[in-house]
Amino acid sequence: MFEIGSVSIENRLLAAPMAGFTDKAFRIILKNHGAGLVATEMISAQALVYGQEKTMFMLDLSGEEPPVAVQLFGSDPRIIAQAARIAADRGAHIIDINMGCPTPRIVKNGEGAALMRDPNRAVRIVEAVVKAVSVPVTVKMRSGWDENSINCCQIAVLAEEAGAHAVTVHPRTREQLFSGKADWSLIRAVKQVVKIPVIGNGDVTSPQKARQMLEETGCDAVMIGRGCLGNPFIFRRTLQYLETGEIPPEPTAEERINVARQHLVLACRFKGETKAVLEMRKHLGWYIKGLPHATAVRARMNQARTLSEIEAILEGLSHRLTQMYPDEH
Repeated sequence: MFEIGSVSIENRLLAAPMAGFTDKAFRIILKNHGAGLVATEMISAQALVYGQEKTMFMLDLSGEEPPVAVQLFGSDPRIIAQAARIAADRGAHIIDINMGCPTPRIVKNGEGAALMRDPNRAVRIVEAVVKAVSVPVTVKMRSGWDENSINCCQIAVLAEEAGAHAVTVHPRTREQLFSGKADWSLIRAVKQVVKIPVIGNGDVTSPQKARQMLEETGCDAVMIGRGCLGNPFIFRRTLQYLETGEIPPEPTAEERINVARQHLVLACRFKGETKAVLEMRKHLGWYIKGLPHATAVRARMNQARTLSEIEAILEGLSHRLTQMYPDEH
């Protein structure tokens, strides 16, 4: 059990908010495979306040197993506070403030990782959100803007003083984007200067890596991002490894294909078949990555337009793999 403020979380393995990936369907898949906490894609505070239809759809948490965090981005404390109230009213169990997104379209507006360059504004945002809602408030940050301005410890302390209930540290700079190696020593450094929970994030792609991060940094929990794409199994496997010390086997090809199907069906239910099939192409590519015939199958799926077409392609792949590896089925 792990706690963020008043929210109890079943375990210390959290799924990262990822733009374009952690929609409702994927959140359900991740929760079903052992993630203790899931989060929405980052949501524009301004669009939420304006009631933009697409943004309100992203905020739909109905029917999901709690807890679910809603991640907001913006640069105006008043607007983010207002958006946080809307999110809390719609069922958010935790409000997470994005101070880590490195994409140009976000940082050019002073949002996301740009807040690492503006500690005063960052503090005002945290204060405003904490004051606006009764649910816990967390902050997800980078290590700094660039290698010459590593200030995650400073921002973490300020966030704690402003009332944040936890901080997540992805120890890459904004300039690194997602390249290079995450500097886990900075997670440990943050852990040493704050009393609130510190969540480590970055380069966790296996059960062994998760355990290594916990041991090396002393962090309270591990957040897995890109490591769970096409691989929701990483949560259950990591939980088992942490509990028993034994590394569970990798999922079989059949398991991967079956979960890909489940994910696809959920996406169609929530978004409609046409949109879901298009958006699921990237997920399906991750699920079958490394399997025999994956390149050819992915090319066929990228031409498919309907649920039945995708299901037929996956069924064909499953059949071929059954013939190749009968003992796995």
